[in-house]
Amino acid sequence: MLELYNTLTRKKEVFRPIDKRSKKVGMYSCGPTVYSYQHIGNMRSYISWDILKRILEFNGYNVKHVINVTDVGHLTNDSDTGEDKIERAAKKEKKKASEITNYYFKVFKEDFKKLNIIEPDFWSKATAHIKEQINLIKILEKKGYTYKTSDGIYFDTSKLEDYGKLARLKKEKLKAGKRIAIGKKKNKTDFALWKFSKKSESRQQEWNSPWGIGYPGWHIECSAMSSKYLGRQFDIHTGGQEHIPIHHTNEIAQAEAAFGKKPWVKYWLHAAWLLFKGEKISKSKGGLYTLSQLEKKGFSPLEFRYLCLTTHYRKPLNFSIEKLESAQTSYQRLKNIISEIKDKKVNKKYLEEFEETINNDLDIPSALQVLWKLVRDKKAKGKLGTIKKMDEVFGLNLLKKEKIKIPAEVKKLIKEREKLRKKKDWKKADKLRAKIKKLGYVVEDTEKRSIIRKL
Repeated sequence: MLELYNTLTRKKEVFRPIDKRSKKVGMYSCGPTVYSYQHIGNMRSYISWDILKRILEFNGYNVKHVINVTDVGHLTNDSDTGEDKIERAAKKEKKKASEITNYYFKVFKEDFKKLNIIEPDFWSKATAHIKEQINLIKILEKKGYTYKTSDGIYFDTSKLEDYGKLARLKKEKLKAGKRIAIGKKKNKTDFALWKFSKKSESRQQEWNSPWGIGYPGWHIECSAMSSKYLGRQFDIHTGGQEHIPIHHTNEIAQAEAAFGKKPWVKYWLHAAWLLFKGEKISKSKGGLYTLSQLEKKGFSPLEFRYLCLTTHYRKPLNFSIEKLESAQTSYQRLKNIISEIKDKKVNKKYLEEFEETINNDLDIPSALQVLWKLVRDKKAKGKLGTIKKMDEVFGLNLLKKEKIKIPAEVKKLIKEREKLRKKKDWKKADKLRAKIKKLGYVVEDTEKRSIIRKL
């Protein structure tokens, strides 16, 4: 049975969908704010939720998956102050807001494809669902959960006894300061549902509403869009650990207040951060690579995916180029070994062991160990069919053969190197390997042959 760690209950639970009669599962993942490139820390989370989706499907569930695209309303400060990130980027790059969001969303989707992440059933853009967000605020207003200030419509968290249950917040201990500013709010934890456009600012993205011209708050978009596509109660909501104390806490508050469904979402899953030198990656701390930057350094996206799979999604992953190089070597060695396997049957023993590990809260690192044990087991039969089934979850394209065009100069060096290896002149052979690498190709030696891949 599939077990998942539920942030809401702080324990591992057997997964049972809300609709017990069917195998349908509703899943919502917090997506990108498309004002800039997504870094590899962001992409780690999406790899984790791709694995979750693949494991659900491996277990026979039919997953309806929604990922939001925040293209308005995400401010630079969590206390509902500061600039809209999209508007700020548009001013900086001197472009239309739509040009900014369309470009960075396009790049994001390209990265998705490179990482072999399955696209959701719905990419849900906030700007395409303004009507739904206004309607949800109307419901909250009618139920008495809102109030108006000079800068917007706010949700009154004092009306909910269990506000903050996801993050285990104690409201009386929260202090206004770096992350929580009171301003004109009634309570420290109140948050904006609708922000009014300031007369002093020139916004590209704003809409008419019953309360005045403005734009939606960041939190309201997820509650409105998820309920549109998945219903007023659904199975799984995912995101990064940074979403727990504010964004997801506020999503729960407004959705449960509006819909009266408790719990609004049955299972909450959160991915830990990608770290650099022991701290969350950031511009100031370093390690803030994009996928394209890693490619320019000679790493393939699937090598980065392999690195992510070596650490459990709920544990921080300390990133370094050295660790990525190690993952690169392991991934290529694994593919080389698999390329020489011919037995296409399925090994029931190894497949059962694999299934047991993945169903233990997505224990992919242990599942990789099962795969390595299988490929190294000289007595095991039915390897290739088993690897094919395993890769439905890993998504590493382990059986895919790469077609590359090798320049004549490189081919000549490879032939010379093979002659040297036959003579057991390892020193000169290594020099040629280094020369080949400078030309953009890597030689991987197996027991039977050498495999060439492009950097």
